[in-house]
Amino acid sequence: MRLLFAGTPDTAVPALEALLASDHEVVAVLTRPDARAGRGRALAPSPVKDVALAHRISVLTPTSTRDDTLRSTLVDLDLEAAAIVAYGGLIPPALLSAPTHGWINLHFSVLPAWRGAAPVQRAIMAGDTVTGASTFVLEEGLDTGPVLGTMTEAIRADDTAGTLLDRLARAGAGLLVATLDGLAEGVLHATPQPLDGVSLAPKLTVAQAEVPWHRPGYAVD
Repeated sequence: MRLLFAGTPDTAVPALEALLASDHEVVAVLTRPDARAGRGRALAPSPVKDVALAHRISVLTPTSTRDDTLRSTLVDLDLEAAAIVAYGGLIPPALLSAPTHGWINLHFSVLPAWRGAAPVQRAIMAGDTVTGASTFVLEEGLDTGPVLGTMTEAIRADDTAGTLLDRLARAGAGLLVATLDGLAEGVLHATPQPLDGVSLAPKLTVAQAEVPWHRPGYAVD
């Protein structure tokens, strides 16, 4: 399928690399604009942009996804689907219908659990022993779209958000490719999320990142 890939941080790179190695054609990449980083605060491209440029893929870096020209650009690309992983911005309704099969989001939880920006961190904080990843069709609601595929991953006793997210990003890349394969072959159909089991994973605050020394040792650990 002709694909747009939308993503920004290191977490999204395994998915982009897996798609580039697949039978699908990534015709363009949508990522956040260059941002200041490092001691010198110089402008630096996102990790996803670096990979795209290395493969000579067209890169779109709008300051806003509500840019009037972005939809016409996506329509002109004649996209069959858009794969999105940790892009870091909202996709407005006007863009959702641009690809034939819509936007396929790789999310790092087993939906409907942990909808939101920090599913991995929230799963660890809640003491979950199992998490995973889901692919679903993006819609206007927050991670509410119908699910196409899921995988599970055990949360180890010594996991941090970083180690767990690294495993999910790599395993989830395979799930995303398999999902797009199924859509291309016409054998995969989305299933609405159940109404039970919904939990939210909002972005962490600075206060929530502080160590709660008053709690028992196992909770601090």
